[in-house]
Amino acid sequence: MFEAVEELIGEHADLEKKLADPAVHADQAGARRLGKRYAELTPIVGTYRSWKQTGDDIEAARELGQDDPEFAAEVKDLEKQREELTEKLRLLLVPRDPSDDKDVILEIKAGEGGDESALFAGDLLRMYLRYAERNNWKTEIIEANESDLGGYKDVQVAVKSKGGALAEAGQGVWARLKYEGGVHRVQRVPATESQGRIHTSAAGVLVLPEAEDVDIEINPNDLRVDVYRSSGPGGQSVNTTDSAVRITHLPTGVVASCQNEKSQLQNKEQALRILRARLLAAAQEEAEKEAADARRSQVRTVDRSERIRTYNFPENRISDHRVGFKAYNLDQVLDGELDAVIQACVDADAAAKLSAAQ
Repeated sequence: MFEAVEELIGEHADLEKKLADPAVHADQAGARRLGKRYAELTPIVGTYRSWKQTGDDIEAARELGQDDPEFAAEVKDLEKQREELTEKLRLLLVPRDPSDDKDVILEIKAGEGGDESALFAGDLLRMYLRYAERNNWKTEIIEANESDLGGYKDVQVAVKSKGGALAEAGQGVWARLKYEGGVHRVQRVPATESQGRIHTSAAGVLVLPEAEDVDIEINPNDLRVDVYRSSGPGGQSVNTTDSAVRITHLPTGVVASCQNEKSQLQNKEQALRILRARLLAAAQEEAEKEAADARRSQVRTVDRSERIRTYNFPENRISDHRVGFKAYNLDQVLDGELDAVIQACVDADAAAKLSAAQ
């Protein structure tokens, strides 16, 4: 499996030369693509060199150990180190999701359960906002439709990272949050329940990699833009001006709308962001269908047709049904400590991909 690394080392060296050429940076989009690829290859090259060096060190320690017991004692430690580097390199060579370094648009929708479901959607929103804060990501509420009791019927939030270094290590926004797409189920006594009975309700989460202009080209002639009067709580320009915008992509029927901003132009820009992300997700899903055989054994990351997780308040338990993860720190998870839950999905996904690659 490691024979391919020599070719990657050559590509890495070639990219380093190109990025050192000032003329390359005249094309900013092209330079960004080269920079992303260089950042992706750097940990592979560094780990491979360490792996090779450790192999040389083992041979040298064995040879010197014939005369000096101290060198012979080092062999076991070096062999253990080489095993760890071997496993790390295997994981780094697993085919990478090309969207891993993208920002995302996260949509949360109340489902079965009425007002309790809307309150749970609000809890999920807070959980993701706190998780983003812990990762030093920026968040922006794009569109929100609040319920009467303070939850959300639906809400859309953009989550952005501050650079590519984290994405290189599998810590980008999409790399982590893509596992959140699906139906989230809650079991608890609702605030509206007078008899103290436990209810079950659900909310849906949809995670879309945010599309850049280079990802999705939209022909303005393919769009129908409708404007209408905003609705919701009072305030200037709400219920008084036609500032809300709904955009329909005619070839696909995909629709995006926004009414949160004060001006029609701002709402149109936000609606276009959502539309681009939805069109990119649709294109990726179509490509995934064509490659169904290759991903059959992988963790289902955005299968929205079944529940993926249960939040059980009476037992303070969280369960992820895809990978069998279970923990009894639900209060901490809802406060944004999501890493252990997500890492279980990341590890299962990597193991499945590694198995398929081998």
